Amino acid sequence: MRLVLPAIADKLGFKDAINESNIHIAHALLALLIITILGIIFKRYMRNIDERIVPAKKPSLVGFIEIIAEAILRLMESIIGKDARQFYPLIGALFFYILISNLIGLIPGFIAATDNINTNVACSLTVFVYYNYVGIKKNGIKNYLKEFMGPVIWLAPLMFVIELISHVVRPVSLSVRLFGNMIGDHMVLQMFSSIIPLLLPIPFLFLGLFVALIQAFVFTLLSIIYISLAMGTHGHEDTHDEQPKYKEES
Repeated sequence: MRLVLPAIADKLGFKDAINESNIHIAHALLALLIITILGIIFKRYMRNIDERIVPAKKPSLVGFIEIIAEAILRLMESIIGKDARQFYPLIGALFFYILISNLIGLIPGFIAATDNINTNVACSLTVFVYYNYVGIKKNGIKNYLKEFMGPVIWLAPLMFVIELISHVVRPVSLSVRLFGNMIGDHMVLQMFSSIIPLLLPIPFLFLGLFVALIQAFVFTLLSIIYISLAMGTHGHEDTHDEQPKYKEES
């Protein structure tokens, strides 16, 4: 089956502009284009709401985006706490980018950018650099590195090595997990689609939709947890702070 994007490039006179070496980049840019269009649609709708130009009916696409966006924010607040909103642009962008990339791979003639390990490594390294930056900014580099030493001073050298390996493995784990699950799911769908292209692939298509959503959610959830750990928050500090404090009666 010929891929759509290389065929379009050929029709436009850019023969071999999209080849095997950069096909995942083309689909990554396609996912970015779709996210940009969805963002413009959603922003225009919200601007109309702010200007009290209320449409007769909310578009279903806008409602779907709104539900997902609010769910992600609530999840972040439950884990990170009151500071969650400042990290929302990155986390929200990662979720929608991975989800749309995964879904593109379910369309015949397209592949998912997340089927390529390079795309996943780029997303994982972004999370890795960002959560370390957040941890250093909030706690200071000295206090942040102290967390690598553990609670017992004589075990500090061993704990530092263990913690360092643990942090280095995180982006590798994020990348390989997403890559393995997505390429496996899309290979199964393509295999059964080539055998019986009409009815047999339908159950696997729904399975693919489920896997695409779950993998985007898992990547996002782990990214939120890493940010929370770097900050030293656990999402329950606000609850404890709001509890009334009573003086001991003499």
